[in-house]
Amino acid sequence: MPRSRMTRTVAALTACLGALAYTVSKVDLAGDGELGMPGFPAPADAYEAVADVPTAQLANAGLGLLMAVVALLLLRPPRARIVRWPALAVSWAGIAMVGAGVLGFGARAAGLAPGLGPTPPHLPTALAALLVGAVWAVAWAVAAISAVRTGQRTAAGATGVAPSR
Repeated sequence: MPRSRMTRTVAALTACLGALAYTVSKVDLAGDGELGMPGFPAPADAYEAVADVPTAQLANAGLGLLMAVVALLLLRPPRARIVRWPALAVSWAGIAMVGAGVLGFGARAAGLAPGLGPTPPHLPTALAALLVGAVWAVAWAVAAISAVRTGQRTAAGATGVAPSR
């Protein structure tokens, strides 16, 4: 297997596992009737804005499953542009959301963003969640970049013209 394909495979599978970890965490929080993320309980006033906490968390779990499927699409990017480009667009939107979440929760853990909630009461759990999120976002970005490059090589092969860098 060529190195670029191996890199994309490992990155896409890692991104899929990150999305599945998110999904499992949301199902667990739904079962406990809690908002937030592992290690990052939501502020008390957040519960006022959510009518049904378990349903909201299960909806987030569904989003996690969708992100896992989209990450798996990057294993072997579809050749048809009508499928490949939406998969890449959804990937980049997901990467941005996960990355923003890691930055926001990281700032909260460091005490730099008190508006996002208090510093986590159980720092090891919070740091583990941040690590999973960071690895997930980076792996997903690597897989997406690789998928774009694969698409460029495929398009160049079809036209006989090498892609510009």
